[in-house]
Amino acid sequence: MKVLIIEDEEVLAKVLKEEFTNEHFEVALVMNGDEALARIKSFHPDIILLDLILPKKDGLEILQELKADTWLSGIPVIIISNLGDTEHIKNGLALGAAAYLVKSQHSLSEIVAIVRQQLMKEKKPTNF
Repeated sequence: MKVLIIEDEEVLAKVLKEEFTNEHFEVALVMNGDEALARIKSFHPDIILLDLILPKKDGLEILQELKADTWLSGIPVIIISNLGDTEHIKNGLALGAAAYLVKSQHSLSEIVAIVRQQLMKEKKPTNF
């Protein structure tokens, strides 16, 4: 499974990448909003972890662009942010995020577990 992490906080980005790599995910990392869509198109992730506060383009803009693209709109996005107010959470979910996690409220292992849960939800059973 492929995870794209869009996070500008270098230490957290590296720790998340290491955690997912240790859990046998293929991981790519983007550190600014401008590079996000191009990397999504080239990497073809199964799921995206998206920070909201990014240089050059914020996470909500990226989410809007992603959900407006027919080819990319089905990729589940989990927002992972320090912004935990109701307004940001409501906006993120309204724009199509599968989940909204406040960074300080989840351990690395919980984040991995939530990603696995989301990926299991996305798998559609095949009917014969």
